[in-house]
Amino acid sequence: MAELETKEPWDQIMALAQQEDAPALQAYLRELPPGEVARAFTRFDDEENHQILALLGPEAAADLLQELADAQAADILEELPPEHASAIVEEMESDHRADLLAELDEEDAEAILQGMAPEEAQDARNLLRYEEDTAGGVMVTEFVVYPQEMCVGDVIRDMRENAEQYSDYGVQYAYVQSEHGTLIGVLRLRDLLLAPADKKLSEVMIVNPVYLLDTAPLSEVSLLFDRYSFWCIPVTDERGRMVGVVRRADAEEAIGEEHGRNFLRFSGIIGGEELRSMPLSERTSHRLVWLCLNMALSITAASVVLRHQHTVENLFALVFFMPIICNLSGCSGNQAVAVSIRELTLGLIKPKDYLRVWAQEVSVGLINGAMLGCLLGGVAYLGWHGTPFLGVVVGGAFALNTLVAVSLGGLVPLMLRAIKVDPALGAPPILTTLTDMCGFALVLTFARIALDLGWLN
Repeated sequence: MAELETKEPWDQIMALAQQEDAPALQAYLRELPPGEVARAFTRFDDEENHQILALLGPEAAADLLQELADAQAADILEELPPEHASAIVEEMESDHRADLLAELDEEDAEAILQGMAPEEAQDARNLLRYEEDTAGGVMVTEFVVYPQEMCVGDVIRDMRENAEQYSDYGVQYAYVQSEHGTLIGVLRLRDLLLAPADKKLSEVMIVNPVYLLDTAPLSEVSLLFDRYSFWCIPVTDERGRMVGVVRRADAEEAIGEEHGRNFLRFSGIIGGEELRSMPLSERTSHRLVWLCLNMALSITAASVVLRHQHTVENLFALVFFMPIICNLSGCSGNQAVAVSIRELTLGLIKPKDYLRVWAQEVSVGLINGAMLGCLLGGVAYLGWHGTPFLGVVVGGAFALNTLVAVSLGGLVPLMLRAIKVDPALGAPPILTTLTDMCGFALVLTFARIALDLGWLN
């Protein structure tokens, strides 16, 4: 091991793999921070990945893949033989298993499911039915539940007899169900251990437990964990039957990943997920679609200037101010977009709240547009030999365009959400194009009117 310490992590991993020293490889991977493990696996080709995972064995390989981003783990998994991939996926926790399968092509995912034990495959299929941004999409299905008629002693005996299985669950609580199978209580392990063995669970449990519906959005999951210091929260279906548990750590991870995907979509990555270890064709297509769309929209906006060519030729100073007007107005609009997307994510507004959202944005737009319009108008007045009407044209166009921008920024995300389009993906190009078109049209129209009236001669 001493001679390996000067090498990069990926070199050390491959050296141990080539030596076929599985215990040393597992020990080395456990010592590496998760970020270094993920970085190392971007350097390996498919054959090297197969070699490393085969040496580790299914259980250790599953632990390793669970440390990687879902997209990276899926890229590795889909290149493995289906029987090898199935053995690894079967060893994963239910939530990681479902997340990973969801990243794969339907054909690859089905091939892996076919190689798994029927019960495990069915559990994975059930989880795959949920959207990733819901409680059902982040829950685990490993939990312990007992009927209310059982006694404390019976429960403790069951836990001891199944200690090996339950140790994988990370049990902090046990749950109690009614004779109809509905969730009616929570058992803290401390209360269970201190209670007399002959007591019924109904006498020891915490009644009316806090729970989540499996269809609850991530925003509701986040709010409950902010409100309560629970390690996990039970999840039920619409009939009240317990179907899983959302752990605090899993919820925080899912919320962080959702924010990351939103940032990528906002930045123009179609699908909201890209790693440089992905195939070149996939990465190129994800970006190219967005760039082509933006090119078409930019040409549309620029065509407004062509229709006012005579005005630009007669008042060349406008070339200086038009980009400023459009850029600053666009910034105001993007601020409104960000607030609307945030409030939609938290469930604070819905598409039907458009009048309230518009009224609040108009009030901000009027104040900011007027103040910045006066400043920009003053720059135009002082910079162009005291021409007052140029300041009026520039300042007025900017103020009105800011009002348009914040209105669009506030309302476009609501409109897109109403028609089931991702606001983070669709709002920026729509806002940019419309804001640029309106900005060009306003400043050039005002300038043409001023020229026709002889105010700028």
